[in-house]
Amino acid sequence: MNTGALLIADGDGRVRVSLSELIALRNRVAHVRLPPQDSRATHVGTHTSRLYGRGMDYAESRAYQPGDDVRRLDWRLTARSGRLHTKLFQEEREGQLLIMLDQHASMRFGTRVRFKSVQAARAAACAAWYAARAGERIGLMTFGGHAHLQRPRAGVRGALDVCGAIARCDAAPSDRSQTLSEALSNVIKLQQSANRVLLISDGQSTDDAAQRRMIEMMRHTAVRVLVVADALELTMAPAGHYPIEHAGERHHLTLQSEHQRQNFQQRLGAGQARLAQMAQSLGAPCRIIDTAVDPLEAVSALLRDAGGRR
Repeated sequence: MNTGALLIADGDGRVRVSLSELIALRNRVAHVRLPPQDSRATHVGTHTSRLYGRGMDYAESRAYQPGDDVRRLDWRLTARSGRLHTKLFQEEREGQLLIMLDQHASMRFGTRVRFKSVQAARAAACAAWYAARAGERIGLMTFGGHAHLQRPRAGVRGALDVCGAIARCDAAPSDRSQTLSEALSNVIKLQQSANRVLLISDGQSTDDAAQRRMIEMMRHTAVRVLVVADALELTMAPAGHYPIEHAGERHHLTLQSEHQRQNFQQRLGAGQARLAQMAQSLGAPCRIIDTAVDPLEAVSALLRDAGGRR
């Protein structure tokens, strides 16, 4: 075990990440069904990758994106749907999952069970243990707050490295801000052999340029999006008086009329809605979870999606 990762004061699992909980999630993930190994794979970590461009076999079709080769258009699906679609093909390559974890100050918020930052950390740990079981190398890039890059590593050691890095970054918060497009640009520069990216964010850093960067990334990489939201960002709050603590100061928020409550919910949830809509428009598999649920089901579904082992 990576003992260096354990030299951190353990959080409470509510407002601070609990490293012991992240490590314990390995036992939960051990019972999750993995997709069947591709019959052509010859060693652990060899995965079927669905990439745009040359490959061995047809894998699937997705919505056309600017820059796609028109020679790869799926004319039958285009005719049926009325929208352009591009064919993707399979090739074998060593699996590598890069987890992009949002650590902006907006993630340190929660009204049910735990902060969004803690829920995002739990989801990232689930993804790391899932990828380790699947024989993939696992890397981590945090953005906003405390920026960190954890180089990809395979197996249990790789998952432990990711869990330790998540806990260290959570324990060293920063007010540094970074747009999603900047974070995506950084990933594009270091992608190299990464064939899957899981973005975990509340969407508050989503800017106008993010969609262009996402399109660029998706030409060569399978992107999955997990949006972490608080209950108040997803549904209208009941009328009442709400105590709020920010930067160590306590305030009270009064929400009475339906108009007040609706405006509050829309403003608070604008980021998660924008990110989810962007993912949907680009055909990137996306799930939304709140802070009270078990993230394992959503994570495993995303990593299995469209063959999962890409």
